[in-house]
Amino acid sequence: MDLDTARGRISEVDRRLVELLNERARLSLNVGAAKRRTLQEQGDDKVPEVYVPGQEKRVFEKVRGLNQGPLSGESVCAIYREIMSASISLQSEVSVGYLGPPGTFSHQAAMQRFGDSLAYVPYAKIEDVIAAAAKEEVTYGLVPIENSTFGAVMQTLDAFVGQPSVKIRAEVYLPVTQSLLSRYQLSAIRKVYSHPQAFGQSRPWLDQHLPHAARVEVSSTAKAAELAAAENYTAAISSEVCAALYHLDVVAKDITTATDNTTRFFVLGQSSDAPTGDDKTLLMFTVDHREPGALCGALNVFAKHQINQTAINSRPSRQRQWHYMFFVEIMGHEQDHNVASALEEIKAYCLDLVVLGSYPHQSY
Repeated sequence: MDLDTARGRISEVDRRLVELLNERARLSLNVGAAKRRTLQEQGDDKVPEVYVPGQEKRVFEKVRGLNQGPLSGESVCAIYREIMSASISLQSEVSVGYLGPPGTFSHQAAMQRFGDSLAYVPYAKIEDVIAAAAKEEVTYGLVPIENSTFGAVMQTLDAFVGQPSVKIRAEVYLPVTQSLLSRYQLSAIRKVYSHPQAFGQSRPWLDQHLPHAARVEVSSTAKAAELAAAENYTAAISSEVCAALYHLDVVAKDITTATDNTTRFFVLGQSSDAPTGDDKTLLMFTVDHREPGALCGALNVFAKHQINQTAINSRPSRQRQWHYMFFVEIMGHEQDHNVASALEEIKAYCLDLVVLGSYPHQSY
């Protein structure tokens, strides 16, 4: 096939693609209208959910299965992410709150999940994101919950204690790499800004290459980049996304010790999604610490009902001294029969029990 013929074929494919994309968008609007009619018929005046993670997961699995190449499965899913983002924006004005400023890993995770067509709202603190989602100041919120190297994000767990009404709708995994960003060469750098976790992940590199530079902790790696862009003889440990955003040079790439460093995030809203058959649920509860074996008894309920526990953490309950709130993540949806039975039985051991949400188990 010669060049002119190939380009002519591409032009025809582009024409058909645009027609099909708009046809899909019109069908998406029909879906939104059908959801609203169903709610009205039920006497429910709430706004229908436009982000349905279970349906999203099925779409991605389907298009991966349909893909015969040469595009990779990741490329096809990235294209469909933007198609679905545009469709969501047509149905409703959707805003997503995240831990700012722009360029943070939270921002990147939100963009990875929701695409480029929605409105993004930065907040200064994790608890502000959760409060905004609980009060419906934003449609959805996205917060970090754990890192594969440093474990659970305690600020998020503590914020859940204060805002138990918010519900988890989805989980998002983001591979994390850190680089040294600056307007100066390595030999001229006298101060380095970054988030405490980023310092922990890159300490061996800093000890070797910048042993005498001051290390100043800030609220986020994006804030570090913002400061490094404004101050002389400074640098930031941050992502390469921030290099472009804050007009910094990448002095050294991927300076962290962990090669598979990943952060998991939760998408928050007013309700959880329906069961998909492959879900997780996060519980928050307290037990009577004066009762011997109370925690053991509560956890044994899950084993009795053949429910796997994937994580457990504890935080001060703020009710009284030395009294703790336990966070337990289990496999299954709160509407699954065995999970529902376990939740009913575990109440005998718990003073308080809150289901923070059920969400599809993310495998991509």
